Amino acid sequence: MNCNLCPRRCGINRKTDTGYCKMGDTVKIAKVMLHMWEEPCISGKKGSGAIFFSGCPLKCVYCQNVDISHGGYGKEYTVETLSQEMLRLQEMGACNINLVTPTHYADKVRQALDLIRGELKIPVVYNTSGYELDSEIAKMAGYVDVFLTDMKYFSPEYSQKYSKASDYYQVAKGALAEMLKIAPKCVFDENGLMQKGVIVRHLVLPTLRKDSIAILQDLNDSFDISKLKLSLMAQYTPEFCSEQYPELGRKITTFEYSSVVNAAIELGYDGYIQDKSASSVKYTPNFREED
Repeated sequence: MNCNLCPRRCGINRKTDTGYCKMGDTVKIAKVMLHMWEEPCISGKKGSGAIFFSGCPLKCVYCQNVDISHGGYGKEYTVETLSQEMLRLQEMGACNINLVTPTHYADKVRQALDLIRGELKIPVVYNTSGYELDSEIAKMAGYVDVFLTDMKYFSPEYSQKYSKASDYYQVAKGALAEMLKIAPKCVFDENGLMQKGVIVRHLVLPTLRKDSIAILQDLNDSFDISKLKLSLMAQYTPEFCSEQYPELGRKITTFEYSSVVNAAIELGYDGYIQDKSASSVKYTPNFREED
């Protein structure tokens, strides 16, 4: 069957070829780990059960996970072994199963979850770039409890320049609407761990503070923002960015970040504001290090 799982709609037969994501028909995973660097309600004290999938439908020019998103580093798994890794993470004490960039494996993720239905007792988190087909997100009803979605750009000019996706915002906004249908309310357990809901992440980039504020304003105009949590991130670091984009060759300034934070507060968002000290390569997992 030709692949149309993501908005690129390559139509490629992944059994014989690869599309924009550069992945074939077999699930490829770069790392399975207890991840402590997500939002507090996701990582908790024991860690989120992160499964980092190889490949990506976006391939942003500044991606911190470039080794796997662009380079395709990883090991091949069957649907059965993927499901067993989920159970292994549960046994390790993971707060949840955190599917990191699962877009181009959405069908196989559902198959894996079907295999362990009744055995998996912890929430499933769909951790995505936001570049998702709303029709595919709709299929995640009954499989996913928490959506952790990026909202990267408002301007088609920036999304085309840095992610080769001029339609990014409208596509991501449509996907968010579907996520809110599936998880219309944020629910936490007695330890503050999210059991259901939607978190919208936004990474503030150098020179793009006005674009960041435009996102916050439009989401506020389009949705009931009391039904979601906002996670503002200051962790951009230029070490991973191509020299072709000199404007991204520095960390964000205090003024840039404060402008976006203040806008979020004025608009009434609730959620998480990352400390500016998070702008460091030390928070990027070493995917080639053995577990």
